[in-house]
Amino acid sequence: MKTLFRNLTVTAFCFVASVFTASADNNKPIAFEQLPQQAQQFVKTHFADVKVTLSTVESGLIEKTYDVALGNGAKLEFDRKGQWTEVACPTTYVPSKVLPNEIKAYLETTFPQSKVTKIEREDGRHEVTLENGTEVTFNKKFQVTDVDL
Repeated sequence: MKTLFRNLTVTAFCFVASVFTASADNNKPIAFEQLPQQAQQFVKTHFADVKVTLSTVESGLIEKTYDVALGNGAKLEFDRKGQWTEVACPTTYVPSKVLPNEIKAYLETTFPQSKVTKIEREDGRHEVTLENGTEVTFNKKFQVTDVDL
């Protein structure tokens, strides 16, 4: 009986794992106009001169995310509501207006000559990558919690 129960448990686990794997990486190209309004406005405000080369939606079991690739190499990620979660500009710099004022002030005093090439936001926390590779992590209160040089 224990063997039967163990076999059923393993089979059920494998089935659930295969469902999660099949639903991940469900990226589909969409028109720019199909992005949430807030995401469209973000792109138009901060990257008005740059051509959108690809917009995609990824629908998972729990959440939906959007990616936008720009002609200058920048990559933008948005949550289901259209709020940015990542702005990566490997060939240029993240527009300073994207940075929260507290982060901008810290960077101006601590790393005055450095530009931001990437910013990520998750659960109110921010991780900023500078052009020299330095990563600075901020908590929800914009206090520095880590600096990785």
